[in-house]
Amino acid sequence: MRVILERNATQTALVGCLLVLLFVMPAFAGEAVLKDIAVTNTDSHLLLYFNVDDCFTEDMKKAIDSGIKTTFNFFVRVYEDRTFWWDKKITDIKVSHDVQYDNLKKVYMVRLFEKGDKTIFVQDFDEVKTLLSGIRGLKVAELENLKKGKSYQVRMMAELDKIRLPLKLHNVFFFLSLWDFETDWYTMDFTY
Repeated sequence: MRVILERNATQTALVGCLLVLLFVMPAFAGEAVLKDIAVTNTDSHLLLYFNVDDCFTEDMKKAIDSGIKTTFNFFVRVYEDRTFWWDKKITDIKVSHDVQYDNLKKVYMVRLFEKGDKTIFVQDFDEVKTLLSGIRGLKVAELENLKKGKSYQVRMMAELDKIRLPLKLHNVFFFLSLWDFETDWYTMDFTY
């Protein structure tokens, strides 16, 4: 009888520890999320703003500083809500931001493809993080494609492009798999 009680107490303690880890570990994981989402418009276009938080790790900075080209992809879709039918897709956009460090010039080369293919030279890594992780004023739809009084949804997500290295380098840069991320899809409803 005593052996059974000790085993049950041990199992209960083990299950308790696992439950604590289950709930505590996500708090330390630093999962990338979309924040500060805003939808607005100009006279001709629907504009989208958002930031990705918790998407940079120390391993990621080391990889970038070693010269590995890093690309963030942002996916945006606009749908017209329809009650008794499938939602109608208005827009499906993929936008990329990339960075590569030039060791000779000691500068980060950043490209934001929604702003054209122009390279921005930056020396401060905090500024690089701000540029890479934000969408500011992305034209997601022409207003002529939207109907007054109708309900719409903007769905968005971000991911870090998977790094593809030659097979032998995967053994050297094993940490690269640790900083792949992909956010959940986020939805913002609005009426035009």
